[in-house]
Amino acid sequence: MRLRDLAAVLAVPASPLPDVEVRGVTHNAAWVEPGFAFVAIRGARFDGHGFLDEVAARGAVAVLGEGLPEGSTSTLPYLTVRSARAALADTAAALAGHPSRELRVVGVTGTDGKTTTSWLTRHLLRAAELETGLLSTVGYELPDGVLRHFPAHFTTPEAPQVQATLAEMVASGAQAVVLEASSHALALDRVRGVDWDVAVWTHLSREHLDFHGTVEHYFAEKRKLVERARHAVLNADDPWTQRLMGLAPSETTYSADGREADWRAARIEERATGLHFHVLSPLGEFGAHLPMIGRFNVANALAGLGAAAHLGASVPQLVKGLASFRGVPGRMELVHGGEDAPRVIVDFAHTPPSLEKALSTLRATTAGRLWVLIGSAGGPRDPGKRAPLGEVATRLADHAVFTEEDHRDTPLADILREMERGAREAGRSNFTSIGDRGEAIRHVIRGARAGDTVLLAGKGPEDTLERDGETLPWDEVGEARAALGARR
Repeated sequence: MRLRDLAAVLAVPASPLPDVEVRGVTHNAAWVEPGFAFVAIRGARFDGHGFLDEVAARGAVAVLGEGLPEGSTSTLPYLTVRSARAALADTAAALAGHPSRELRVVGVTGTDGKTTTSWLTRHLLRAAELETGLLSTVGYELPDGVLRHFPAHFTTPEAPQVQATLAEMVASGAQAVVLEASSHALALDRVRGVDWDVAVWTHLSREHLDFHGTVEHYFAEKRKLVERARHAVLNADDPWTQRLMGLAPSETTYSADGREADWRAARIEERATGLHFHVLSPLGEFGAHLPMIGRFNVANALAGLGAAAHLGASVPQLVKGLASFRGVPGRMELVHGGEDAPRVIVDFAHTPPSLEKALSTLRATTAGRLWVLIGSAGGPRDPGKRAPLGEVATRLADHAVFTEEDHRDTPLADILREMERGAREAGRSNFTSIGDRGEAIRHVIRGARAGDTVLLAGKGPEDTLERDGETLPWDEVGEARAALGARR
């Protein structure tokens, strides 16, 4: 793309601009390559304008920004834009050729349930013979079904990586994609420029207030997905849904709790083989089997069914897809340990509501004692959930172990003290605090017996652990397997 054509895309005056080719865009000076446009973003810690000499030396051909700081100059053409982040996204989409326009795009947002619903929807669309890709917090898949991960510096993909991945999906023959849309991705314009066919809303509860400030601001960012989609699939069991009705040109509702909705579940049973329930829908009534633990996954299933049906999936395809779903890594993932070992479950639950759901689910199918290991993130992350996590853990489990979970530069002792306070103020003492997560996992699995259930909560599939300013490699399932092996 010529620089003057990019200026037209961004509605910036095109003259006088040199006639140069723009072959890429980034906001990180270290990622600039010859021919790139550099977007100078003013962040909380750094101002991209401080790197203009560096990007020029690396071969950048232009700078996009909201205005040069007083007293600074640029040797490169400088395009003044209203929003640097919006310009980053719009440039990335234009350079990639707007790949989402060639795909049926399903976006999934909500506090809990996003990842499971995204993976399940992807599976249902494939069962409907649509070549489908996936972009989620766990990783991304092309239609070949192989899970891939972004390089370490792209842990949270920015707009250029989102657009490049969508273009890769188109090139690999994808017809549809399911994209997990976090509040950060929506607020920071990382998914701006994506053409949404369907928005799926799971539910909303307190989360990420360190970033958003208030629950109202958090909701406002998430609702953007519904506002931008042509069709919405909304959870009638979530009180926030009333404020989402009518935002999309068309909508479908679902309920796992018996409320009036287009897609409903009845006669729900939790068996050893998973969830069995009856579906009442616009396509008719039918029986369904989902081989997953957790009654709350019925709601995730209904959300996926509503989205897949809107894109043309038939009842036989939906039924077959549900029955063959293998789950999501790190979401209620069973770690096998043999007949004499406790049942060990790894799950990403890290908020009080999601932890309550997970423990309530496991209690119903636990013959012996229920154990939980849980921590809470440090740094600027919302500290208000630490005490509630301690209260929920000790109320619903027979014994809780409090430990680290990405405490970053926050003293771990302060986090554990808050979790202990939540338990003590509720009048409970059924907890132990062990700072080292690996040691805590070995302790809880060593203490449990056959017939017990151990829930390792909070990390799920994450492959790093942030401790004292360091980022360490981490494998929760691997740690659990090692601890189970040490029992033998």
